[in-house]
Amino acid sequence: MSRLLLIAPVSLALAGCGILYKQPIYQGNLMEKEAVDQLRPGLSKQQVAGLLGTPSLADPFHAQRWDYAASERTNRQGDVEIKVLTLHFENDTLVRWEGEYFPEQDLELARKSMRQFGPNQPRNKDKRSR
Repeated sequence: MSRLLLIAPVSLALAGCGILYKQPIYQGNLMEKEAVDQLRPGLSKQQVAGLLGTPSLADPFHAQRWDYAASERTNRQGDVEIKVLTLHFENDTLVRWEGEYFPEQDLELARKSMRQFGPNQPRNKDKRSR
């Protein structure tokens, strides 16, 4: 019985510290592969923002460059993988892009959030009084 009383608090303390399990953490821009595949030279900044959303890094000194950064904690030690997709504009028109992003993780996260929170559907406003 005394062992159980000792094991329970130690287990709770270890679980609370995250030593036993650390959930992967994704931060940054979530971009769908289909949206990135639609990038083409000649798109305006407004069209790019409609496809990918606003960039996570917009440098005021380089207004013709947008950086979409994302990171993923990959293991329990806290190692982080960072990927950056950089878009270059001339006169507010997309000319080229380079870098990479997390297309598989973004799709997986989108599916998880759909299962957890459900789709964003409008509520039925067609309630007629009788």
